[in-house]
Amino acid sequence: MVEPMKPNDMPTDLQSSFELQRAAFAQRPHSQWPERRDRLQRLRRLVSDNEEEIERTIDADFGGRPAIETQIAEIYPSLAEINGALRSGERWMRPERVWVSKWFLPARAEIQPRPLGVVGVIVPWNYPLYLAIGPMVGALVAGNRTLVKMSEYTPAFSALFKRLVEKYFAPEEAAVVTGDAAVAQAFSELPFDHLLFTGSTAVGRRVMAAAAANLTPVTLELGGKSPTVVAPDYPVQRAATRILAGKLLNAGQTCVAPDYVLLPREMIKPFVREARAQARRMFPAGLGNRDFCAVVNQRHYARLTGYLDQAKEAGVRIETLFDGRARDNAAHRLAPALLIDPPTALDVMREEIFGPLLPLVPYDRIEDAVARINAMPKPLALYWFDEDEKRTSWALHNTQAGGVCVNETLMHVAQEELPSSAVSGRREWAIITAATASKRSAR
Repeated sequence: MVEPMKPNDMPTDLQSSFELQRAAFAQRPHSQWPERRDRLQRLRRLVSDNEEEIERTIDADFGGRPAIETQIAEIYPSLAEINGALRSGERWMRPERVWVSKWFLPARAEIQPRPLGVVGVIVPWNYPLYLAIGPMVGALVAGNRTLVKMSEYTPAFSALFKRLVEKYFAPEEAAVVTGDAAVAQAFSELPFDHLLFTGSTAVGRRVMAAAAANLTPVTLELGGKSPTVVAPDYPVQRAATRILAGKLLNAGQTCVAPDYVLLPREMIKPFVREARAQARRMFPAGLGNRDFCAVVNQRHYARLTGYLDQAKEAGVRIETLFDGRARDNAAHRLAPALLIDPPTALDVMREEIFGPLLPLVPYDRIEDAVARINAMPKPLALYWFDEDEKRTSWALHNTQAGGVCVNETLMHVAQEELPSSAVSGRREWAIITAATASKRSAR
């Protein structure tokens, strides 16, 4: 257990950044729309004016991440979040009239959004731009100050982002801190008005425990094992193509990536064939293809190869999807592979994979697939491939997940108006004040 830091042990720049923002908010707690709009416009320029440098530093941190993936998965979604807030932010600030019980008429009641104060954001390494910008958008459009802790696993981008935030924002508006787990621990212990953490369940527990001393409201965006179900009569080529597209983005290092596939027993063989064909269409040069992302570092590479080695020792059939080498140890690059019906006791079936490995789990009845999903912790995402609308409706009614895609993967995350979007969760970044007024007393 990590002992809480004493105030005198807190990193000086971290403590001073927090105190500066808290004092600034206390002095001017109610920013108007022009000020919030200006901050969002500066955040947009931060991204749009520095796209090439953002792509270059993230590529360096991963040891190979294609620019197109950074554009599609980070830059474009970040700009979409900002533009959505610029379109709707002024409307979000307006009071909302609500119904009044007849016993209190002619009084009126309304909900008034108010800024919280200083918001903390802990950013993971897998999408370091988007998972910093998205929460910052929500915090700034709601009128808050924000302090952002970047991941030590992306040092080049973290240093760049810190420099850019210092260029485009005053430190009392937004600031970035970098550092290792000790800094993250100290960050979590600050008395934020709200704290957002994105990352693993294990680290999320530590963040929640550290924040509890201050009763800091915490939002945890955690990972997990997101299942994919393929119905018996769904076209196997289409399923393989769409599942691979979601799985191989960022080499599977996505919190909502398909983690394992439940499919009819007789579909295993054709699925393997179609998945191999699709992987080779996407990346014809295999591990030599620079458009296939590397595993972020040696630690995570060793974790993933450990899953494979354990499965091999257990006699699991492993189908590598690339031609040529399956591993590049020096560059921590790992070919995508299917693991056929691995035992549930293996680490690959107990832990979030977060890499290009995909277990295929056969079922005999689709009801068994749903029962298996429900026997496990509620997943962050569920992917259901089925052309039968009635059966699809039954499945969604009988399962629980943070988000669902039907006949696709990942697409729900890109929808601004769904709760997975950082902006559309804006009520977390504001105090929703209930206000009532009596028309009699107002006269």
